[in-house]
Amino acid sequence: MTEADEPVTEVPGPAHRAAAPPLTERQRERRGRILHATAQLACRGGFEAVQMREVAESSQVALGTLYRYFPSKVHLLVATMHDQLERLHGTLRKSPPTGETAADRVAQTLMRAFGALQREPRLAEAMARALTFADRSVSPEVDQVSRQTTAIILDAMGGLRNPTPEQLSAVRVVEHTWLSTLITWLAGRTSLAQVQVDIETVCRLIDLTEAGTAGSRAGEAGSGEAGSGEAGTGGEAARL
Repeated sequence: MTEADEPVTEVPGPAHRAAAPPLTERQRERRGRILHATAQLACRGGFEAVQMREVAESSQVALGTLYRYFPSKVHLLVATMHDQLERLHGTLRKSPPTGETAADRVAQTLMRAFGALQREPRLAEAMARALTFADRSVSPEVDQVSRQTTAIILDAMGGLRNPTPEQLSAVRVVEHTWLSTLITWLAGRTSLAQVQVDIETVCRLIDLTEAGTAGSRAGEAGSGEAGSGEAGTGGEAARL
């Protein structure tokens, strides 16, 4: 038996959904069932197996209710990716990476994320396809995936709370490379060994930005000391 439709007259657009009030506990539970059912269907049959009617039946919600939460299966699968990354983030926090440098830790983290997706290749393929098909109407869900990936990378870097613009730029490049390698691996166009090489290579950008930030701070400190010295000299000259 499915739940009755929630009172809704039309499928809300992106702007309306972005401004929607926080979900109630019952709505969060219902949304969780929907995402779980989506992941199960994708694990069994990939992108094509995720049909809205099937998801509604498997999650025991009315079809109209499902469309209220997710206007299309692309919205649904991108949201499922966010949910999977959120779960992964929780696991990573319990067992953080142990690399010596930020680049090492981020590379370890992303390879662990890759390994988790590798265990369910049909689900990974379905979510990756949804991301590539996403248009502007899916921007809120895509942004959530991006923010979650950024949070995972920043935690691996050492839990940065106020990253510099240069660091955020490096994180975006790392994020794009990770997604690109996932897509090419799923398409059979690259090996897992090459994926690791590519991820380790792009993660070196993170250490470069850290070195640049440290150098900039040292330069500012040196300038401050020089300025103090000049002021002191001027003071001595005045006294003379």
